[in-house]
Amino acid sequence: MGSERRREREKEQRRSAILRSARKEFFEKGFRAVTVDSIARRAELSKGAIYLYFKSKEEIYAQILLRDIDKFHDKVDALLDTSKSASDNLRSYAEVYSAFFISDRELFRIFMNFMIQHNPVNFTPNINDHIVKSTNQTVIVIEQILQMGVERGEFPGCHNVRICRNALWGLLNGIISLHLFTGREDTREERVRAQIRGGLEIFIAGLRSETKP
Repeated sequence: MGSERRREREKEQRRSAILRSARKEFFEKGFRAVTVDSIARRAELSKGAIYLYFKSKEEIYAQILLRDIDKFHDKVDALLDTSKSASDNLRSYAEVYSAFFISDRELFRIFMNFMIQHNPVNFTPNINDHIVKSTNQTVIVIEQILQMGVERGEFPGCHNVRICRNALWGLLNGIISLHLFTGREDTREERVRAQIRGGLEIFIAGLRSETKP
């Protein structure tokens, strides 16, 4: 391996180590309480070393979100299966969604903090737009599944695909938020999965209903 290639690999390893340390800081303390100094201490680096890779705390936070949102998008990008019912596609999506965040509670808390914070993170417009666009990509599969269900006549109760999409996304995040950080650790995963399965079946029953709005 050439020296230049080795340096690039070491640089990427150091960058990834900083992001891992920052993730834990944001998870434990929330965005406002974290500083570049605290990230440096956890990563066992100097503050100056952090600035060799990132311009600010905001950039670090953004990179965590973007990297992990993209990972999730890769998991669901090819999830739509037209050979199955729309209902079964929604079940598959919900299973992947819940499994992803059950296995990474740090990311879920960071992601939710970004979505609902009262004082927006001071991102540049470009970074903010990038995060919003990436986040939208994670739910566009829901919209595609719902649209398929409407077109096939399976979901006559879905009179507005975008509203139905947002309602389902809210259902998933709400259940995960309620159960992911509470109760017994040994039963937590199954509680989240069971609640999502039950909530999703109620939601699907509503989509299948021909009741007028």
